[in-house]
Amino acid sequence: MSDEDLWRVLRGIADMPYGAGQIAALEQLLRRVDAADDRHLAFVTRMQATTGYIYGGEPAKSFVTFSWCLSEFDRDPQPYHQRHLHQLLWHFKYMASGLLKFPEVPLDRTYAVLDDMERRYRAGGHSLQAVHKHRFRVAEHVGDVEAAAHWYRLWQTTPRDELSDCAGCDPTSQVSYLADTGRDAEAVALAEPVLAGRLTCTEQPQAILTALLLPYLRTGRAEEARDAHREAYRRLRGNLADLWDIADHIEFCTLTGNEARAVELVERHLDWLDRPPSPAAAMHFAAAASAALRQAGPSTVYRRAAEGRPAAEVSAASLADELAEMAAGLAARFDARNGTSQQSEWIARRLAAQASGEHVPLSASVRRRPTRPVADQSVVGAGTPASSADRARRVRSGGAEPQAVTLPVDAGPDDLLDLAEQSWGRHDRATFRAALVAFDDRFGSAELSARTSAHRLALRASERGDEDDIDGAIKLNRAAVELYREAGEDVAAQTVAGRLGVLLTRSDEESEEGLLLVREAAEVLDRLGDARQRAAGHDRVALALLHRERWADALAALDRVPADAGGDRHLAARIALHRGHLLEQVDRVDEARAAVDEARRIGRELGVGEVVTGAGLAYARLVDDPADAVAACDEALEAAPADAELPVRVARARALLAAGRAPDAVDDFVEAVTLCVERGAEGDAFLRWELANAYRMVGRLAEAAEVAEEAVLGLDRLGAQAEADRCRHLLAGVYAGLGEIDPALALLEQLASNLDGPDNLPHRAQVLEEAGGILYDADRDAAAGERFAAAAEAYRLGDLPLDELRARRRETYAWFWADDRDAALRAVEVVDGLAAKLAGQADPPVLYELAMAAEAGARVLTGEERLDEALGRLTGVPDRLRSIEAFGEAAQVEALIGELLLRLDRPAEAEPLLRRVLGGLPAASRQVRQTAWLLARALDLLDRPAEAAALRAEHDLDEDD
Repeated sequence: MSDEDLWRVLRGIADMPYGAGQIAALEQLLRRVDAADDRHLAFVTRMQATTGYIYGGEPAKSFVTFSWCLSEFDRDPQPYHQRHLHQLLWHFKYMASGLLKFPEVPLDRTYAVLDDMERRYRAGGHSLQAVHKHRFRVAEHVGDVEAAAHWYRLWQTTPRDELSDCAGCDPTSQVSYLADTGRDAEAVALAEPVLAGRLTCTEQPQAILTALLLPYLRTGRAEEARDAHREAYRRLRGNLADLWDIADHIEFCTLTGNEARAVELVERHLDWLDRPPSPAAAMHFAAAASAALRQAGPSTVYRRAAEGRPAAEVSAASLADELAEMAAGLAARFDARNGTSQQSEWIARRLAAQASGEHVPLSASVRRRPTRPVADQSVVGAGTPASSADRARRVRSGGAEPQAVTLPVDAGPDDLLDLAEQSWGRHDRATFRAALVAFDDRFGSAELSARTSAHRLALRASERGDEDDIDGAIKLNRAAVELYREAGEDVAAQTVAGRLGVLLTRSDEESEEGLLLVREAAEVLDRLGDARQRAAGHDRVALALLHRERWADALAALDRVPADAGGDRHLAARIALHRGHLLEQVDRVDEARAAVDEARRIGRELGVGEVVTGAGLAYARLVDDPADAVAACDEALEAAPADAELPVRVARARALLAAGRAPDAVDDFVEAVTLCVERGAEGDAFLRWELANAYRMVGRLAEAAEVAEEAVLGLDRLGAQAEADRCRHLLAGVYAGLGEIDPALALLEQLASNLDGPDNLPHRAQVLEEAGGILYDADRDAAAGERFAAAAEAYRLGDLPLDELRARRRETYAWFWADDRDAALRAVEVVDGLAAKLAGQADPPVLYELAMAAEAGARVLTGEERLDEALGRLTGVPDRLRSIEAFGEAAQVEALIGELLLRLDRPAEAEPLLRRVLGGLPAASRQVRQTAWLLARALDLLDRPAEAAALRAEHDLDEDD
């Protein structure tokens, strides 16, 4: 590789984003540069590497490159050194700051760097303002309060110059000092004009916003604090070099009562501790993370794999201890070097951080609110001892207050169990629980008959089933059946056997036994039971068959149930709901909708929220009009017990999206995620994915990015790679919309890598093409050409010739605008070959691509001054484009034809064509000025200067443009 090639590579690397990729490219280039023995190139490359290491998260390596450059500068000064003197002097600031962050580096070395920095600044006639600032930072680091105040005054009173930190970074350090010394109002006032101005530094505005978090909070500016957190963290979150600042955001979340968000940030960045930018950054992150994890309560955190450590869920408490030990150990190392206790005292304060003051909502996906009761602990009155309520099992209920239930004082054991049985059938869980508590209090230790004991076991099984303890419910039902049989209670035994059978059919292993039990029970109840018992028996057969997905057989079982369900309207509502579910499965939508509507009507009349909710959700799935679905979900939400609120919120959010009410859908998705987090339920990652999409749809891209990042982390944690990749794809689009090009490209590169299998070729190609589009729009044309070429190859392997042609056409444009003529001409040859294979097809997409391929080739040939060839390619192209209603593209091609005619000295042909094109363009079209300019030029060549001047005046064109 020639020196010229190496210089070109260096310029390309300088355009790369800071991070591991740029560092790897720089180090590879350094090896080539040293082999080439070009001192100038070696110097400039190491200067670039120093900056790359600092902002890429590996500052320790910058000490080596800086020292090499300084030594080379002093040893044998060259003319090119002077061109980089300002940058070399600027790098002294990086060194003075960076050396402090490594406890193994003696403090004397930092002082020596500062002395050398001061000597060189004086020799160059520069202000010592930056030197004073860094002496202040050393004094602050070691805890020398008087020295810090002294150097702070000198820093503030010494004139600034071109080596001073920028208009954002200097005030950031001032804000931090004022906040640390209790002068929060001054800190906020100082920052206001800075934030109102234009900040262009790499570190701003995120650094000053981070420094303002606590001053804002402590001066009662909660909204400003929230906005500062969101804006700054979004800019910091992808940069390893900013690990220390991210620790400040974790601490801020902890202090403001956002424990869930604090833990999410810890989890997202935890693996950065395996490769921290510096021990100081690791110390502060570990301390802030430990404090956050201690506030999280009993929970686990996902820790990614590292060398010698597999990926695993780890206890938050044990991880908090580990991180606290790490932070304290690092602080002790710094203090040992510094001869003070400053760092240990600082870390002790961070480790003790906890929520205080008013809660400040921060998360875009989780609301904090008073925890809804997850139990309906019925208050039992009329003679029942109050202590018995403590023994009630907790169940989910929609009531905000415990419901008082009055029970007869003289009720016997069978009376209480019968009341519990009836209450269960009426969906009255409060009375059901109260009756069982009263039974256990009054008769739990009494000698009972086999029938009574069996009844209590059967009801206990119902309790277990309500708590999703299916194995426990099965065991209790088996015991109840045996006791009923011993007591000669055939009807009761078969009723419980039917319930047992339904539970058994929920698993593959015991389904045959379950089906046998429910069928035998139904047959016996047909002979011995009353009308209600017979109806319930056949309903249980239908439920068992539903569990086995035998839809037609289940419907046949329900057909044997009398219309009035034996006179039990509660049972009739359940049966109608079951029928609706079955009809939905066999695509008998109209009948299904009628059935669930009947269940909903009965549920309303009886006041049974559980039925209204279930039927409302089913109805919402079955209607065609999204507005009707939203109305059904509204009713379901109003009636829903607490344990049903989550699915209702999700259904309502989706219905709102379908109805075009995305802003309202956002609120429901946020509520759904909150419920998931509060209850420790699975699935919040999937809901965050949907929420991120809703935020995207309403244009709230910053929140969309935040939530999608959370979703990706959660989906990866669940091992749901396909869903995680789809969410990454969404996130890449959001990043692109925010103008965050490099994060978007990084995600698309990861997706392309993940989609490397032969079955994924179309998706891989799509992702590569999208990456090319982003690069092309960002005027990074050479990189765009590479992505389009890779996409085209993937389309070829996937046997998608039209897509391959489109990608090659876009590659051609990219090389053309990158001014790589050879690559552009090679691309035209490939495009011509692909176009020849598709020629003759009349499908509009094919016609479009063939026409635009001709246009791309013509542009490249125009650049090569092969004007006649270019013009020949465009013959008939505008008409073909208009035939498929691609009018804008047709006008674009005709404008190119007009330009070619002018360059071929054929203005008489160009003038009417360009006039027609200009007349057909919308007034606000981007093509208007270009076409008007070409037309004016044609008029000039036709010796019609007055018309040309009038046209230029009309379109505000300069004759020399």
